[in-house]
Amino acid sequence: MLIAGFPAGAWGTNCYLVAPAAGEECVIIDPGHQAADGVAEAVRKHRLKPVAVVLTHGHIDHVASVVPVCGAHDVPAWIHPDDRYMMNDPEKGIGRSIGMPLLGELTVGEPDDVKELADGAKLELAGLELSVAHAPGHTKGSVTFGMPEAADIPPILFSGDLLFAGSIGRTDLPGGDMAEMLDSLARVCLPLDDSTVVLSGHGPQTTIGQERSTNPYLRQVAAGRQGHGAAEAPRRGM
Repeated sequence: MLIAGFPAGAWGTNCYLVAPAAGEECVIIDPGHQAADGVAEAVRKHRLKPVAVVLTHGHIDHVASVVPVCGAHDVPAWIHPDDRYMMNDPEKGIGRSIGMPLLGELTVGEPDDVKELADGAKLELAGLELSVAHAPGHTKGSVTFGMPEAADIPPILFSGDLLFAGSIGRTDLPGGDMAEMLDSLARVCLPLDDSTVVLSGHGPQTTIGQERSTNPYLRQVAAGRQGHGAAEAPRRGM
């Protein structure tokens, strides 16, 4: 298994290229702001052939390079239908202008081929199996991508802005909802094995076991508490 990840652009959004091995087909996850050059470098370095872009949600910091990346490799982009509108109108996803200088660097819009994700779907791409879980809370169309344990590789969760090391995604932007976020954490994250490696949209990797023990939000839902309680850590993501 090959996973090449790097933080991209003004928001440091993690973009991942995932392949069975170097020299094979790959999937690109969340090519955000100024990610196109990093994707091209990783493709060259590891001799990869992209076959699809998959998106954890529609915020501009995760989708800003979708059009150039899909165009360069003639591949489709997969996104949940509830977040698809943000590809054409990113400001609706954050409720304010992101600034004309920044907008001038972006290629806003949809690539030529857009496919929609559904909860529970199994994507067979590049010799990989990605399990889609709808996980609203950060946005209405947020999803995670899970990969099963294989050989000596533990299970993996690409969590987007649902779960971070020590925190979760913010819920104060349009489409955000704390009750939905807590429900998604309980439904998507809590059943996972402690060995599951979490590769999130921002920040370092972690594991479900580590977050079950230390993340105040995950501990809150594990304890079955409602309301504000232990959820005091700062939240991240756009």
